[in-house]
Amino acid sequence: MDFWNRIGDSIVAVSDAICGYPFFILLVGGGLFFLVYSGFAPVLHFGKAVQALRVKDSASAGQISSFEALSTAIAATVGMGNIAGVAIAISIGGAGTIFWMWVSALLGMATKFFEGTLAVMYKGKDSEGVVQGGPMYVITQGLGVKWKPLAVFFAVSGLFGTLCTMQSNQITEALTTTFIAPEKITATTRLITGLIITALVAVVALGGIKRIGKVASRLTPFMVGAYLLMVSYIIVTHIGSIPGVFRDILVGAFTPRAALGGGIASVITVALTGVRRAVFVNEAGVGTASMVHGASRNSEPVREGLVAMLGPSIDSGLVCTLTALAILIQKDVIPQAGMSSMQGLQLALNSFAASIPVVGRYLLLAILLIFAFSTMFSYSYYGTKCASYLFGFQKGKYYIYFYLCMIIVAAVVPLRAVVGFVDLTFALMAFPNMIALFALAPRARKEMKRFFKEYKKNK
Repeated sequence: MDFWNRIGDSIVAVSDAICGYPFFILLVGGGLFFLVYSGFAPVLHFGKAVQALRVKDSASAGQISSFEALSTAIAATVGMGNIAGVAIAISIGGAGTIFWMWVSALLGMATKFFEGTLAVMYKGKDSEGVVQGGPMYVITQGLGVKWKPLAVFFAVSGLFGTLCTMQSNQITEALTTTFIAPEKITATTRLITGLIITALVAVVALGGIKRIGKVASRLTPFMVGAYLLMVSYIIVTHIGSIPGVFRDILVGAFTPRAALGGGIASVITVALTGVRRAVFVNEAGVGTASMVHGASRNSEPVREGLVAMLGPSIDSGLVCTLTALAILIQKDVIPQAGMSSMQGLQLALNSFAASIPVVGRYLLLAILLIFAFSTMFSYSYYGTKCASYLFGFQKGKYYIYFYLCMIIVAAVVPLRAVVGFVDLTFALMAFPNMIALFALAPRARKEMKRFFKEYKKNK
């Protein structure tokens, strides 16, 4: 354990340097640019995005429908971060962090709009001649083959950034600490739990994108709906607290916190905390969603972009808000100091247990399991796609076995050793992806003007 802790400390030091202000400025500044450059598409065209889900896909080259693509992307982003991450943000910056999560969700929708549009505009073919999509192909097809080193850089980062080591570790921790006394938890216990998790993931992941898409299209509406029902019950039974919660969110977003030193610096810290948590939840700008939206049978780029931008509104908007309301209703369980990821998960569990006595903790744990498994299903596809790009389809398909083995490893090693690693690889994926988005944004905007002109004419 000392070895892994030393490795974790080194990775976290590098991760904090890269994932701090540089990462924040890149994704948030980029999201603001895309919001304005798109003519505020997330606000003005949200209704069209919902309608786009009902349009029948064409016979264009692709493997899944637009709805399956959106479901897979949401299945990947709706996970532990929507619960533990929100709890951490509230603990550090208070209720005001949720307001900045909403801001980040809006910016993320604009970024996802360009990601989805370009993913369809610039599809490529793998070594088997099958049409594929994703940042690797957007870079090489859109910017030219001389930019291939940038595509390779993204794919290499994606091999490790999509391993889902954090999900495996936190599921194992949540299960063992809920049902087993702490003194009885051993490395063997964690290993057995990891093996069970891996077996369940393998059933879906080994079926490829078509099976993942079908499972995600059924699982995603169910898990979001079930979570909505559970939090709705909490809201209804604590309806008197709701106005105060929203007041705390709006006031806290711009009010200095004494715990953070007071003054304007604390307001900035609150904003940074909320935005950073949302960025890691919705993954806008990281490039993962481009891979699945690029596999869509949709032949209309802008329509796929509209579908893609719905993702952040659901994961960073709806699901994170539900979690925040459930936690903020129970103010007494919120500590005054910062906390780790697992402590964040415990805060959420304690909040739900306080609102729904006896069964609240176990209901949330069941939802957590579905959230985490859905993420692991989707990420297996992302990693396999990166491997296929780098090594060819025949060799790349074996990546899935490495992916499954790492789920077992992650169940045993300390969380600190994997959190920094995942954060770092996410940042490394975002830099090449955002470079391509900035460079190709004018072409996407031109396509957007054509689409909306035809849309208005047809209507």
